[in-house]
Formats: sequence, structure tokens, C-alpha cells
Amino acid sequence: LIAVRMIMGIGAAAIMPTTLSVITTSFPEEERGRAIGVWVGIAGGGAIIGLFVTALLLEWFSWSSFFGLNVAFATVGLIGAITVVPHSVDKEPPALDVVGALLSFVAISAFVFGIIEGPEQGWTDPLTLSALGLGLLSGVGFVLWELRLEHPLLDPRLFRLRGFSAGSLTLIVQFMASFGFFFVVLQYLQFVTGRSPLEAALAMLPLPFVLIPTARNAPKVADRLGFNRTGPIGLLSTAVGFLILSQLQVDSGYLHFLTGLLFFGFGMGLAGTPATTAITSSLSMEKQGVASAWNDTARELGSAFGIAILGSMLNQGYRNGMAEAVAALPEQVAERVLSSIAFTASPAIATMGERGERLVEQAREAFVSGVGDAVLTASVLLVVAALVVAIVAPRAKDRSQRSPGQQGD
Repeated sequence: LIAVRMIMGIGAAAIMPTTLSVITTSFPEEERGRAIGVWVGIAGGGAIIGLFVTALLLEWFSWSSFFGLNVAFATVGLIGAITVVPHSVDKEPPALDVVGALLSFVAISAFVFGIIEGPEQGWTDPLTLSALGLGLLSGVGFVLWELRLEHPLLDPRLFRLRGFSAGSLTLIVQFMASFGFFFVVLQYLQFVTGRSPLEAALAMLPLPFVLIPTARNAPKVADRLGFNRTGPIGLLSTAVGFLILSQLQVDSGYLHFLTGLLFFGFGMGLAGTPATTAITSSLSMEKQGVASAWNDTARELGSAFGIAILGSMLNQGYRNGMAEAVAALPEQVAERVLSSIAFTASPAIATMGERGERLVEQAREAFVSGVGDAVLTASVLLVVAALVVAIVAPRAKDRSQRSPGQQGD
């Protein structure tokens, strides 16, 4: 499974940066923001629509059926790419920075591994500390190595550009919060509120209907207010949504959930498009491949860390809340309960009668507590990011923060 997922990741890494690069180099500057808005809206809304379509398949077919759906989508995309996407090849491509690629791979993998294993092994466990230490050393090594190269994989000096750094921070925190939220909330909807996969997907379905039109119109708002205002407003809207969602309880109604979801969708759409535009417009036309690649890397980096961090907080909160409840259970059963709330719905727990019912109720309460901790943490991170972006991001119509190759264009 891990090997296949790695191959899929390589494919995704080859696709996403090139899609944005084609957009930024194909559209004139006055239309580029609107084109990026469509790209952001479809990318964000597609994630939720994908959940809904997958849930529909699970109602009538086996769990593996959605893999076939992805093959069909990939085939359509392949045909479209061959027939529509313009051909472009760098006549003098720089050499691949293999050392930088390996250092970045080790840094991210070690950090994510350490964060995930923290609740399981303990945060002071040698394995956890070693992984986090390796990630830190590799990250520092990556920066130092890139500063030495004439054609680096990612030039750390680009973060001196206000638009580039503010847009990067916005995307990393946004996707850290959103994908971490998706990871925890889908479990909440199914294992706590008792929804089926299709019902859980339906509960999330209003999100793209807010996110997509907001993302399309966000460039107009950013042109008037500036990214230094539009970005923070979007981040704060998402933070408000997460604050509302952090108060969910076992018996909370759908209106409570929907209110938080709408704030979340509006914030994602409002901040996401201007953040991408800020990154791409910071670099010259010949550097759009770098801008597009980093834009996608920032999203994937945030997603990976979001799932790891919020998932770990959920896991830690759930395990802490269930520690006393499983003390009297057989060791094997206790470990299964602590590893996942899904086990509380198994026949082994159902045969325990009233004791099993109490265990299920305690598991739901503990899980909700963990969800609240995770989502509230994301809300705080979003507020902090909003304050930083408000200070760092360039003002409206400010074109002074561009890479040297774009000055005077």
C-alpha cells in the first residue's frame, strides 16, 4: 500500500505544479487572477465532490470501486492534456538537485513520522525524539545546501519577497487546518453521530457551493483591498468556523456543524486564490515553474503536517479520555479500543451488554473531546497566521516585491 501510494504521489507531483504553471504563462496578467480563482475553486471543491462520489459508490459497490473511478478520471485528464495543453520545454533546463530532493524528503518524512508516533510511543520516547531530530537536522541541511547552489531546488532567498512568503504561509496553514479537519471530522460524523459514509459526505457537501464561487471572486476583492487584508479576513473566517466546530458535542445538531462549515468554506475561498496569485506574481515569467511547484508543495506540506498534527492531537485526547475506561478490559481488547474508536462498533464490544454500551458512550465523549482539542488548535494557528500575513503581505497594487527578473516587466 505504501509503495503504491508513493507512486501515486510522484504522479500527483508531476501534475499539480504544471497545471498552475500552464495557467500563469498562458493567461495575460489582467485575466490571470480569475483563471487562478477557477483553478483554486475546482481543486478545493473537487476534494469534497470526490468524497461524495466515493460515498455513492460505497453504497452499491465494494470498497475498492472508487479506484476504478480514479482511473476513469485519469484517462479523461490524459486525453485532455494531450489534446489541449500547450507544449513547452525549457531549452536549457537546470540539472536536477538530487541532494536537495533527498534532504527535503528525509526532513518531511521524519517530521511527519515523529508527530504521528508521538501519541503512540510517547513524546519523550527515543524513536519519537530521533525522528524529530532527524527532521530538524535534514531541514537545516536542506537550507544550507540550497544556498550554495547556482540553480537550487528551492532558493531560500525567495522568502525575502513579501508576497511569496505571505502567500506561502497562508497556503501552508490553510491546508494544515483544512486537511487535518477533514481527517478528524469524517470520523466524527461516522463514529460519533452514527452517519453512514454517504450521509457523512452529504453533511460536507455544502462546502464546495461556498468555496468555489468565493474563490472565483476573491481576486476582485484582493484587487480592491490588497492581499494584506483579503488573506487575513479569509484566515480569520476559517478560524471562526473552526472555533464553532470545536464546540461540537455528541448530540450536536447539524445546524451547528453547518454554521462552522460555511465560515470555513468562505475563508478558504477568500484567502486561497490571492495567496496563490501572490506567490506566482512575485516571480518572473521564466520562474513560473518554480512558483507553481512551490505553491503545490506548500499545499501538500500543509496537508501532510495537518493530518499528522491534528490527527495526533485527536489520538492523544481520545487515548487520555479512554485510559480509565479500558483499565479493566483484557489487554488485547483495550489496545484495540485505544487504537481506534471504530473498534467500539465491533461485535466483540456488542457482546459485553450494558458494560459495552457504557464503553461506547465513553468512547464517543473521549473522541469528541479530542476533536475539539484538534480543531481549536487549528483555529489558533489560523489567527496567528492572519496576524503575520496582515503585517508581511504587500499592499494593494504593490508590485515592488518581485524577483529581480520581473522588475520593470
